[in-house]
Amino acid sequence: MPDFDSSKAYAAQEEVFFDDGREIELLHYVYGRKDVNEIRGSPEKVLQAIDDFGRKKYMMNVGEDKGKIVGELIAEVELGGYIGYSCILFGNAVRKAGGKRYYSLERNPEFGAVISSLVDLAGLGDVVKVEIGSSDASIKRLHETGALEHIDLMFLDHYKPAYKTDLKLCEELKLVTPGSVLAADNVIKPGNPSYLEYVRATPKQKQEWTQQTNGQSAPDVRFQDKTVQQYANRGESTALHASPGNPKLVYDSKLVHSFEPTGDPDGIEISRCTGEE
Repeated sequence: MPDFDSSKAYAAQEEVFFDDGREIELLHYVYGRKDVNEIRGSPEKVLQAIDDFGRKKYMMNVGEDKGKIVGELIAEVELGGYIGYSCILFGNAVRKAGGKRYYSLERNPEFGAVISSLVDLAGLGDVVKVEIGSSDASIKRLHETGALEHIDLMFLDHYKPAYKTDLKLCEELKLVTPGSVLAADNVIKPGNPSYLEYVRATPKQKQEWTQQTNGQSAPDVRFQDKTVQQYANRGESTALHASPGNPKLVYDSKLVHSFEPTGDPDGIEISRCTGEE
């Protein structure tokens, strides 16, 4: 793993590091820059402006280092848009590769508005589609309307306890099948033991777990309370969609070490669905 370039480091993460007004402050910063007209229509310059802000005040973005790892895979569905950094990065990659649509799913309507504004500034409105609502509800809605028939690559960077349950929903709907690739962020910091356990398990192990859980939809007890309750201040439920998934699917899964934009070590789990047993 290459060394982290400390000159690009974001400000340190505080105790409260999102949903405290900094997202709107970011919009004012970007649109208030003297070079805003030069930024318009340039995904790369919009990302640079977000990075400049992040070096003054922490933003929980995927960051340049991990972004390169996922960007090389070319994504089409993103769970957890936040302020649009990753969907600008990956949406631009999709367009360059000749793709037509990149979906960014964000449960917070205010964050969704920030994403849409920055996506428009970057000139990616024709490629990126922002869906507002819980991730499971958005996945089901896109599937039911026929907008999403198959997932080639899915980037997971949203509510950590929902990584596994949303993947199982996608398996159940046959959106994730042999050939699909998953890229899951923050599997080291703050960690996601239930997701890693699932994508690294054998079909036999997953079939046994399916029989044991009996449709339970509460967050895994191994997650810290702070992670589980991060949306509680908005009165949002922590209940998760219960899905049997498709335990017969086999994944070739590996951890790729990288860095948070602050320079803290983290990693992305890259899982390729290789077949069905």
